[in-house]
Amino acid sequence: MNFIENLCIRAKRNKKKIILPESEDRRVLEAASKVLKEEIADIILIGNESTINKNSNNLDLSKATIIDPMTSKLTEEFTNKLYELRKNKGLTIEEANNLLLTDNMYFACMMVKENMADGIVSGACHSTSNTLRPALQIIKTKPGTELVSAFFLMNVPDCKYGHNGLFIFADSGLVQKPNPTELASIAESSAKSFKLLVEEEPVIAMLSHSTLGSAKHDDVTKVVEATKIAKEKYPELKLDGELQLDSAIVPEVAKLKAPNSKVAGHANTLIFPDLDAGNIGYKLVQRLAKADAYGPITQGINKPVNDLSRGCSSDDIVGVIAITAIQATK
Repeated sequence: MNFIENLCIRAKRNKKKIILPESEDRRVLEAASKVLKEEIADIILIGNESTINKNSNNLDLSKATIIDPMTSKLTEEFTNKLYELRKNKGLTIEEANNLLLTDNMYFACMMVKENMADGIVSGACHSTSNTLRPALQIIKTKPGTELVSAFFLMNVPDCKYGHNGLFIFADSGLVQKPNPTELASIAESSAKSFKLLVEEEPVIAMLSHSTLGSAKHDDVTKVVEATKIAKEKYPELKLDGELQLDSAIVPEVAKLKAPNSKVAGHANTLIFPDLDAGNIGYKLVQRLAKADAYGPITQGINKPVNDLSRGCSSDDIVGVIAITAIQATK
């Protein structure tokens, strides 16, 4: 049994309602059909029913709930509530109504805020900002969360590193240039996500082009400071840095470069110094190692709202739906 199959089994035990706002995308409909057939989650599609039926040729979506904001009785209620929520930011009631009628993500976020659904998966044909902006405006951050960030869950075939080839790469989807405090927060959130999804101890490496002082640069100093902050704020974490990637995951290299580190050579949760490094890193591993890359998965929003890579397959979407359902059980 592979990792995603295990997640799907876990999701079935406590089935959640997951919204898919991008009902115009065939990959999304294919994923919805698979999820419903395997009873991984209950699915709500936002969009025009006749258009969905036309685009879902040869797919069984009979068990899906379809909601069209243009005809739904919820639209008026959501318009008033969205206006009250955002009027201090200058939103008019007309603008609130227009957002709900023209952007399915806003309607989906209102459903989740009103406890009509447990999570959202979007991003197959929209940008990360289109997915996360409404979520942050409406669902908001989880209490006690310092920073909303994103990660990719990487499943590398025939890999002896990480946890049997399983890794979290963070932040690989959202925070452009985190400062040391933000990097420490990303590390703590990612550790929680690894524990929740993989059900194993997270071993966190703060990545750099330097290993424990081998190079001097402002970029290295940032990771050194982040490591110090993380160790002070989250002493329970098995965390170390700054570490080069090979020092972090390869035991033989770790013995040479960081012989006294309990993390070096064993890391499964990789914290990249910025979004450029994280995004490039996950795509290299996905394409060259033929790894499954699930995400960007967000952490820190009050209820799970997850983004998709626009290059995703329907199977990728199924995996992210299962992950979202697991996040919603917490």
